[in-house]
Parts: sequence; C-alpha cells; structure tokens
Amino acid sequence: MFQGTGSNVGKSLLVAGLCRALTLRGMQVRPFKPQNMSNNAAVTADGGEIGRAQALQARAARVRPSVHMNPVLLKPQSEIGAQVIVQGRVYATAAARAYQSMKPGLMPFVLDSFRRLSAECDIVLVEGAGSASEINLRAGDIANMGFARATGTPVLLIGDIDRGGVIASLVGTHNVLAAEDVAMIRGFIVNRMRGDVSLFADGMAAIASRTGWEALGLVTFFDQAGKLPAEDALDLADRPMVRRAGAKLRIAVPLLPRIANFDDLDPLAAEPEVEVRLVRHGEAIPCCDLLILPGSKATIADLAALRGEGWDMDIHAHVRRGGHVLGLCGGYQMLGAEIADPDGIEGPPGYVAGLGLLDVRTVLRPVKHLREVSGVVLATDAGFTGYEMHMGETTGPDTLRPVLRFANQRADGAVSASGLVSGTYVHGLFAHDGQRAAFLRQYGARAIILDHAASIEATLDALAGHLEAQVDIDRLISLAG
Repeated sequence: MFQGTGSNVGKSLLVAGLCRALTLRGMQVRPFKPQNMSNNAAVTADGGEIGRAQALQARAARVRPSVHMNPVLLKPQSEIGAQVIVQGRVYATAAARAYQSMKPGLMPFVLDSFRRLSAECDIVLVEGAGSASEINLRAGDIANMGFARATGTPVLLIGDIDRGGVIASLVGTHNVLAAEDVAMIRGFIVNRMRGDVSLFADGMAAIASRTGWEALGLVTFFDQAGKLPAEDALDLADRPMVRRAGAKLRIAVPLLPRIANFDDLDPLAAEPEVEVRLVRHGEAIPCCDLLILPGSKATIADLAALRGEGWDMDIHAHVRRGGHVLGLCGGYQMLGAEIADPDGIEGPPGYVAGLGLLDVRTVLRPVKHLREVSGVVLATDAGFTGYEMHMGETTGPDTLRPVLRFANQRADGAVSASGLVSGTYVHGLFAHDGQRAAFLRQYGARAIILDHAASIEATLDALAGHLEAQVDIDRLISLAG
C-alpha cells in the first residue's frame, strides 16, 4: 500500500508506473484504492464508475477497469458535501461530518472488493488517500491505516520533495502516528526530485535513521506526466498554460469550481495545432474560435459560479461575434433555457434559468446514466466511442438537430438553429482519433497525433522505465510477500 504524507504527492502516478513495470515483468497486477475523492471518473464495463486514476492504473496493468478497483468514490457537490458511490453505484449523498459516521459501514464493501481483486492476480497495488498523518480522521478510517491494519497490508510512505519540507513531513508522520500504525510502514519513497540526486543522499539517510524505515527510492521528476490524465482539478489548475503561436484552433474552457471529467480536453490539448486555454477565476474569457463548457458535478452551482465571474456575458458576446460553443454533459445542460431539479438532487428543489443558447430544457433525475457508447457524429459522419455519465434528461426543439447518433440509433445532443452552439452528453469524444481529426478539420486544423491511445501507452512504458531505474522494485515485491 502506498500512502502519502499529503495529498498530491504523486501516489496515483507512482502506482500507475509500478502497475506497468510489474506487468512488463510478467506479473498479474491489480490497482486498488479503498476510497477516492474526485469528480474525474471513468465508466467501467459493468456499468459502474470509479476514479479516473484507477482506470488509468488498470490500463497500465493491461486489464479492464472494475468497480472493485475503487469501491468508495466521493464526488464533491459542494464545499461540505459529496455524492457517495459504492462499488460503482450511487449509495448516498452526505455532508462531510455525516460521512465520517458512515465510513465504518462501508468497510465491508471495501474488504469485499479487495478480496475479489486479490483472488485474480499476483499482486495488488493499493493507493491511500490524502495524508496518512490525519490522525483526526483515524477513527473509522477505511482509506489509509484503517485499511492497512484490517488487511495486514504493508505500507510504503511517499513524500514530495518538490513542495519542500519532505524530511519533516516523513519524520513528522512517524511521530504523530500510533505505534501500531507506524509498525505497518516498511519503507519510504521520496518523489519529484529535481537536479542532482546526490545532494539528497544525506537527507534519505536522515529519514531512515529517524524512522527505522527502508529507503526504497528517490524518484526524479517525470517530465511526461502531463501527457497522462490528471486526477484532480487542482492538478488541472496548476498546469502551465501552453501558448502556441501557430495554433489554427484556439479553444477557451472556463475552469468551473466543480469541473468533472476534464480529461475530455487532454487529446485536444496535446495537438500541436490546437491551443486550449483554461480560464481561471478572475479572468475574462478571451477571444477564441471555440468555447467548450465542460462537465460539472453540480451543474446548478457551477452555472451560478459562471454567472458570478461574468462569463455568461462573455459567452453571449462570443456567440454574437460568430464564435462556436460546445457543451459537454453539465455544460450542455447549462446552455439550455432552464434546468429543473424537482427532486432536490443538487440542493433545494426548484429550477434556474440556463444561458438560453440552446432551445432545450433539462430535468435532473435521480437515475444516473452510466454506459459506454459508440456511433456516428452527424456533422462529419465520423465514428466515435465514448461514455455517458449524467443525471438528467434534456428535451426541446433543438434536440431535433442532434449531435450524435448511437449504434442503437438513439440520438443525443442538440444544435442551435444558427449552428454555432451545440451540446452532447457524451464524454471521451476527442480520444477517438478519427472523430478528433474530423472535428479539427471543421476549424481548419489537422490532427497531428494520429494515435492517442498509443501516446498514452508509450508514456506509461516510459514511466515504468523511469521507476525501474529509481525504485528498488525487487525489494518492494519482497515486502509485499
């Protein structure tokens, strides 16, 4: 089990790389995260959902994602509450304090999923959540030491040297944990080293001497990490803005507070002839060719935030100038005339006015649509694959001009009478190479990356090689028994 001294220390990336490294060694590997908190989710083949990071780790292990790889997924809907997904299905909506009392009842689901995965492989790589040192949350814990102790799983602790204070964070974790929890930790890895690694040799020795833990690796910064899907919106916000002087398609994307499934943007951002600009809090939406309204875990709240930024006025001005707008899932819902929430799924029952750029109306419903889909994009006749993940039904005159037609002949999406504004519920459209190429041609740009999947695979292979050179993987396997 890989636990961290804090959030965003690189646990997900390390587990993905080790999944691929051990798979290349001929082992049957499964990733597992007892509890995850992320609005970037993936649909599994059996119609459930898990964190996107575990889907990437499954890909690294060359197996299909399963709901049992992430049995508890928390999808934040507000500052204090989240939708609770258990073994792929909506289980409850809970405020943070209420969830703390709910956790012990979720441990049987966690252990059931862990047993199922353990039975089908040689080794399970378990990822913790947040910080191992959050002793205020230790009671009833299912994500870190609570799970490790319940299953007897040995722990490696990860520290991030790039953020500073890594010696104190590792030694401090040792000092605040109960002795029984400390005994579960067998070693440590220091991640994201930049520069001359020999300069931290004494630091590694100091950590080992003060904790009694083995040093299993000093991992240098992996420059290609940005080519892999980000797990957290914080990672997205921290990504540097890429300015491309020769870009033929300029895309602006408002960075909504509860943005979801934002890896939809990755294949576009990777294209050399495309510039994707994330519009952050306090910024105006710039002049662009295309504005994409992304998915959202809380459509009504994010629509209010969008208006609070003044982005609604920017979007209307963009359309008046002849600019195009594409809404994805929650973004599609925002583009309509109205969003109704009669069952109070996102808050008090009621309705709000949408942006009014599509003549459609959305009613939020408690049933979540989770499915993999394929079909044809009607404007270009290009095939596509993707997935649906939404709670809502959208109807209205503009749906008579759909964006997509599924293989079962069901239509999806809507296009305005002007043709400038469109929306669809389907995620993952741009990862399909043929569809992405056809989409870019509409704007005079070329798809230079002809195989997005191969690019991801090559990056995972490179990450595996990176870790093989810097982590004592033989010792890791030995510690895992």
